[in-house]
Amino acid sequence: MMCFINWPGKQKENQTKMKQFFIFVKKEFLHVFRDNKTLLMLFGLPIAQIVLFGFALTNEIKNSNIVICDYAQDDASRQLIEKISASRNFDVKELIIDKNEIESVFQQGDVKLVVVFPNGFAEDLYHGNQAQIQVIADASDPNTASSLTGYISSIVASYQQEVNQQAKTPAIILPEVRMLYNPELKGATNFVPGVMALVLLLVCVLMTSVSIVREKEKGTMEVLLVSPMNPFTVIIAKAIPYFFLSIINLTVILLMSIFLLDMPMNGSFLLLYFVSGILILCALSLGLLISNISATQQTAMLLSLMAMLLPTVMFSGFMFPLENMPSFLQAIANIIPSKWYYIIVKNIMIKGLGFMSIWKEVLILSGMTVFLLFISFKKFKIRLQ
Repeated sequence: MMCFINWPGKQKENQTKMKQFFIFVKKEFLHVFRDNKTLLMLFGLPIAQIVLFGFALTNEIKNSNIVICDYAQDDASRQLIEKISASRNFDVKELIIDKNEIESVFQQGDVKLVVVFPNGFAEDLYHGNQAQIQVIADASDPNTASSLTGYISSIVASYQQEVNQQAKTPAIILPEVRMLYNPELKGATNFVPGVMALVLLLVCVLMTSVSIVREKEKGTMEVLLVSPMNPFTVIIAKAIPYFFLSIINLTVILLMSIFLLDMPMNGSFLLLYFVSGILILCALSLGLLISNISATQQTAMLLSLMAMLLPTVMFSGFMFPLENMPSFLQAIANIIPSKWYYIIVKNIMIKGLGFMSIWKEVLILSGMTVFLLFISFKKFKIRLQ
């Protein structure tokens, strides 16, 4: 018995299946290109990550503000200052200040390093064959302090080599390094304030946004909104538990940092809790805003993580020095609440500063909180349709 295969029919069936397959592919492409959020995830996020990590992921510290106190005012000190100024690692400002005022320069927060040339520097170098300079670093950020003192030591060694090529007797320049606020260069002084900012923001933003969206998904938000209570009172009531839970989180982090990690606490606990309360309110406002634009819990979680995790890690300064970044990224960092909170916590806990030294940062953080509260309540929908 012979079997006859209908080849033209089989070929037509295969062509139909391929046509259906390509129709489904085309349909999926259309779905992707019609969804702006998907396009942003596909193309915007990789571009942003390349730009951010390309500029931020480097161990080199650039354009750090340093002060040079030249009490010698001689040729040797000026030559060495010129070499320091020529380095792209430093943005040099020359001042003649009293040595007792050096710590107040660091308390202003902009200066990372002070180099002091004593009187008679050239005389000691050329005739005594040994001279000293004092290098004082703000070690509240131990990684930056170590890098900057290393750069200075390399420049001094290079200048010393140039001097010895022309001298009959070898001369030595000894940098006397002093680390302020963190002489042991403990890493806890750098990452604990950053972790505090990250935990408070994530808990408040994530949990607030998800809890409200959960009510929408279950359909109970409609019941709450038509209840005799004011809708905004309902929202505030849902946010209050996360405020107190965040205060408990803050207390636990502080206790562990102080007693387990030997983190110093040189400032006021009351001031620290006051500022932390402002940050928590800021985060709750942002969580409310995210809940207003999210339809599902997954969307709220994704937006919360994108809005808090990456900006806090990248732009607060505790992982990557902001000085390394180009000016447009530094401008973006100025609108990130965690940056200002990170500065405030370091000034209170490590430097022991009071309100008068951090009032600008507190004012900026408070302004962000008021703005986000206004936008959140303005955009909040009291009707779910």
